[in-house]
Amino acid sequence: MARRRFNPIIWVLALLIGYVVVAFLIYPNVLPIYETFFPEGTFSAESVTKLLGSDRAVQSVLNSILLAVILVVTVNMVGVTIVLLIHYFDIKGISWIKWSFYTTIVYSGVALNFGYKLVYGEHGPITQGLMAMFPSWDERWFNGLFAVAFVMTFACTSFHVLFLSSAMKSVDFQTVEAARNLGASQWTILRRVVLPTLKPTLFAMTILTFLAGLGATSAPLVFGGDEFETITPMILTFANSSSSKELATVLAMFLGIVTIIVLSFMLRSEGKGNFMSLSKTKSQLKKQTIENRWVRFFFHVIAYVLFVIYTMPVAAIVLYSFTDAKAISTGLIGWDSLTFNNYQLAFSGTDALQPYIVSLGYGFFASLLVITFCLLCAYLMRVYNNRLTKILDYLLMIPWFLPATLIAVGLTVTFNTAQPFLFGHILTGTLWLLLIGYVVVNIPFTLRIAKAAFFGIGPDIEEAARNLGAKGFYTFRKVMLPMILPAVLGVFALNFINIIPDYDLTVFLYHPLYEPLGITILNATNANAAVDTKALNLVYTVILMVMNTAILLAVYGNVRFRRKKRVLRESASHSNLHHSHDNMSRSTQ
Repeated sequence: MARRRFNPIIWVLALLIGYVVVAFLIYPNVLPIYETFFPEGTFSAESVTKLLGSDRAVQSVLNSILLAVILVVTVNMVGVTIVLLIHYFDIKGISWIKWSFYTTIVYSGVALNFGYKLVYGEHGPITQGLMAMFPSWDERWFNGLFAVAFVMTFACTSFHVLFLSSAMKSVDFQTVEAARNLGASQWTILRRVVLPTLKPTLFAMTILTFLAGLGATSAPLVFGGDEFETITPMILTFANSSSSKELATVLAMFLGIVTIIVLSFMLRSEGKGNFMSLSKTKSQLKKQTIENRWVRFFFHVIAYVLFVIYTMPVAAIVLYSFTDAKAISTGLIGWDSLTFNNYQLAFSGTDALQPYIVSLGYGFFASLLVITFCLLCAYLMRVYNNRLTKILDYLLMIPWFLPATLIAVGLTVTFNTAQPFLFGHILTGTLWLLLIGYVVVNIPFTLRIAKAAFFGIGPDIEEAARNLGAKGFYTFRKVMLPMILPAVLGVFALNFINIIPDYDLTVFLYHPLYEPLGITILNATNANAAVDTKALNLVYTVILMVMNTAILLAVYGNVRFRRKKRVLRESASHSNLHHSHDNMSRSTQ
């Protein structure tokens, strides 16, 4: 290959990327650790000793591990069952039942927890029904480990619905037919032929679920109470205390170390090829009719029960958004309690819409900045495939291996004082810090999509443009960028809808005068929250669901992009099998 000429634009871009990496990815994650263990220039383990002496902190760690282990079992059971119901078994009514399983994609995080609180909380229909049947029933029964595990079990199946479904579609139907012709029973085929094909994805889903349980934030805050505290809420408690910030750093480090170990194990196992699907045919899988009538009846019951569980929180949010204060506070809905006043209040002025405006602004600008930055990085990696770009690739994966909690603590501690590379400015307590945090945590996922899209373009196209006299940047802007536009729009949409309701990162970095939507909705789940506040946040959540649905339909439902968007689906599947807490935790806890 001919040696490339000196290009000042490329060097400016390289310096800019290097500055971002050092200033916002490396330095903020190294400085808090150094200050924790070298407070006066010499090594000190006092913070670790102090943390181990806190029974509450140690219990939070044990609770997080217990929750993660439970979710690995329950989420995989429910997730696999859902995928089998949608794609493998012939279930009556599945064409409309399946849409309930996709609801966790369009509403997640604190909005999802709000819905479950309405259904299973003190005034929810489930609780009221149980109290009617059993007068001594405790109205606060839905609390603690059981409640957190229950909610997260159904909240964390969104990736199963998306990516395990994609794996199921790749099952070789000819292999299924061959096994049947050899006399294998229906359940033997499922156990020995179908499920082994799903092992690569199931293995990845297991790792992601474990990390989601380990870093759970909003679900323990809403349902855990004092009896079930986990690591991330404990980190938040320590971070808000000036005398315990070093304990927050140590706890966040523990979470980061476990994340790195688990992801390293995942990558090592995949590298060894422990889980490989050997199916190479394109024979489309056909749905199977369950032969045993009692088993068929059982799976139909399971499908309808799951439909009710997934639908009730969404229906409760929509229904209660059209009710008055009395109905919201008591859970009793009548014809006279229906009203449009909540929506009129939500659109009555900019003050009522401020949380939405703030979150929309953050979502748009953070998504735009991160996709622009990652496109430039991916382009450099394609054009200059050398040692430096490989090092850059590894460095940009730092947020992939660190939980959002540790990144948030690092940004807060680092930019709480004037830093020379920011020309003496302090970012903590400003609007900029949360924007930086959103950009940082979305870099790994966005970069994987951008790289997959760029490397999916054949070199002959770029060579043809060069032979016609097109320069590098012109080729990028006029030839390559239009080809990867579906992937760009797709990842922009995914980042956008995940940022708007985010709570895990937001709670550490937001400006108190500009409260984002995730904080506002979580505050509404508090039992002491004003009824008008709850009503307003119900409207916010409904609008959020409608908007997310419209965005996904606009990006993924465009017929003109159906062929091109395959790049996004394939790259997204690959990326999310390697992507840990970033989208699982942000979209489910």
